[in-house]
Amino acid sequence: MIPQVSAAARARLALFDLDHTLLPIDSDYSWGVFTQQIGWTDPVEFSKRNDEFYAHYKAGTLDIHDYVRFATDAVRQKGPAQAAAAHERFMREVVHPHLLEEAIALVRRHQQAGDEVVIVTATNEFVTSAIARAFGVTELIAVELERDADGWITGAIRGVPSAREGKVTRVEQWLAASGRGWADVEATFYSDSINDLPLLEKVDHPVATNPDDRLRALARQRGWRILDLFDKK
Repeated sequence: MIPQVSAAARARLALFDLDHTLLPIDSDYSWGVFTQQIGWTDPVEFSKRNDEFYAHYKAGTLDIHDYVRFATDAVRQKGPAQAAAAHERFMREVVHPHLLEEAIALVRRHQQAGDEVVIVTATNEFVTSAIARAFGVTELIAVELERDADGWITGAIRGVPSAREGKVTRVEQWLAASGRGWADVEATFYSDSINDLPLLEKVDHPVATNPDDRLRALARQRGWRILDLFDKK
């Protein structure tokens, strides 16, 4: 018989969505706008398609494979050096002004309590790796990008995308890498989006954070904690 892990022995896990949860912006969408502003993409056509994809995301109908191909096309064409330089500028000009103290303090409280902190986002690793570091978080579960023989991105997704039910799968894979499962952790998940319902339903402590209208209504119905960390912008 496999012994049951007592609640006291379970490691505490704090999972955070990123966009509109820790950040008051959508980093994926904002990166697209930024590439348009620096002249990497056609301002009219790119803006139109970017807005269409964002509307599908909010509606829960986004084809993430199509979106990632679209969102990484300019980066892929520019190559590693130009992409890295542009992303450093993106961090300075777009992200850092939106690293709000309320969000940083929330992450720090979990870290200081000894919780394992993981950012779990449907945005790709190219956009989000530096953002996670800016929050002081070393564990990031993001959409992983396929690489070619030279190590550069192809525009395709590698493995299971960390979106909707894929977030549950990716967290399970992350736990399994250290020989653990859900029964071994006491997990809290902070998210703003109804798209994250599968993972919110999976964890011990779901927290609707700056929730969209559908998630706010559901959280009230189910008695979940609602945290308005900051006003959405």
